[in-house]
Amino acid sequence: MANKINSMTESGILAAITVVMALVAVYVPILGIVAVLLWPLPMIVLIVRHGPKWGLMAVAVAAVLTAILVEPLVSLRLALAFAPGGIALGIGYRRGWPGVRIFTIGVIVSLTAKLAALGLVFLITNIHPFTMQFDALNDSFQKSVEIYQSFHMTDAQIEQARETFTQNLQVVKLLLPLVVVLMGLMDTALNFFIGGKVLRRLGHDVPVFPKFTEWRLPKVFLYLFGFSLIGMYWGTTRELSLLYQVSLNGNMIATFAGILQGIVLFQYTTEHYHWSKVLSTVVLVFILFNGVLLQLLAFTGLFDMVFDYRRRFGRR
Repeated sequence: MANKINSMTESGILAAITVVMALVAVYVPILGIVAVLLWPLPMIVLIVRHGPKWGLMAVAVAAVLTAILVEPLVSLRLALAFAPGGIALGIGYRRGWPGVRIFTIGVIVSLTAKLAALGLVFLITNIHPFTMQFDALNDSFQKSVEIYQSFHMTDAQIEQARETFTQNLQVVKLLLPLVVVLMGLMDTALNFFIGGKVLRRLGHDVPVFPKFTEWRLPKVFLYLFGFSLIGMYWGTTRELSLLYQVSLNGNMIATFAGILQGIVLFQYTTEHYHWSKVLSTVVLVFILFNGVLLQLLAFTGLFDMVFDYRRRFGRR
């Protein structure tokens, strides 16, 4: 009985925290982004401590209260887009799965949930889910034009800026699938690492990732990079817009994976040769802000997925 009362008490407290985070997400501009990404955190803690049933009950209570205090559609989007990933992480922690497995399943569930939430918004409103963001970008550019005019820029310069903005906006529209993938990765990573720290503070044994210099991404990213180049070429030359968009997003995902793997290899190499942390950080920042060196880092990381240069270092 005491256990049940304790579970109900914690469930109520964490549900209230979830509602407060939802309010912050809606009404506080910058802090709201962090609140949205960490919205599943209370339910992760509740699932680990008291089980999935209490976590689901807290989600339901938080969704109802958010719908009353804010708006039903906002509550539905939050619950559908972010709750499943948190539930998956909580169950993984509770069952003691390895850290890599928890994170991978969390990312897959989070991406699926976000796609479902976007589809539901479109189904209910018949409006593109990112329309508001694009309208905000257009409004900000119009305000920028007024500033350009106040600085006495010529009409030709303003028109060139408008063309550049339009081209960049088209690229952003093409990369919307990548944006969804990055959102799933970001919120899963934040909740995985911060949730792990919170649970450790509460006395729970939490699985962790391997050491950063031991990370090794699957070689499928190298193949994805190669096939995406072919797809981009065919999509451009044969005017297959869907193929080009899919290939462009695949190329960007593979490139980001290569950069991450390249950073891992760079960190391993600098530790192998006993570089100071200051020197290695300065060199890495220089590489990341240099376009040519960043491409080389990405290619090196992609090939490391196949050839495993760290194993060669270890042998030597």
